[in-house]
Amino acid sequence: MKVLAFLALTSLLSYALPQNLPDPAERIQHRISFLTKHLSLTAAQQQQATTIFTDATVAEKSVFDQMRTAHDSLKAAVEKNDTATIDQLAGAIGNLTAQLTAAHAKADAAFYQVLTPDQRSKFTESEGHGPGMGMGMGHGRGGPGGRPLGAPF
Repeated sequence: MKVLAFLALTSLLSYALPQNLPDPAERIQHRISFLTKHLSLTAAQQQQATTIFTDATVAEKSVFDQMRTAHDSLKAAVEKNDTATIDQLAGAIGNLTAQLTAAHAKADAAFYQVLTPDQRSKFTESEGHGPGMGMGMGHGRGGPGGRPLGAPF
């Protein structure tokens, strides 16, 4: 029964990982447009946000590649009932998820710093949460562009 539950979870996680993400530049532009509309970003803020989110996307790509490889390996380990490898890969996936969470939060923090006090207030009130939780600040489930995990840009 545990093996079946784990297989189901592994399958679910493999679907949660991004398979065919839209163009990163397009996702970033969509996010900037959304934030501009709701927070009235200036042209300078739009440029800063574009740089922040582009840099974050570039930095996160290798982590996502590693995550995909780890999930593929995990699936193979489950099929072989290789519990030692399952434990090892689960730890690696946890570490990669932590790296993505930190990268997302750092990008959100950098963006938050370019906002005026009024924009920060609007942002914070948008969903009743602080930085990283409201108005398009997440990275969606499963990849860049939503909340981890498994966050669109």
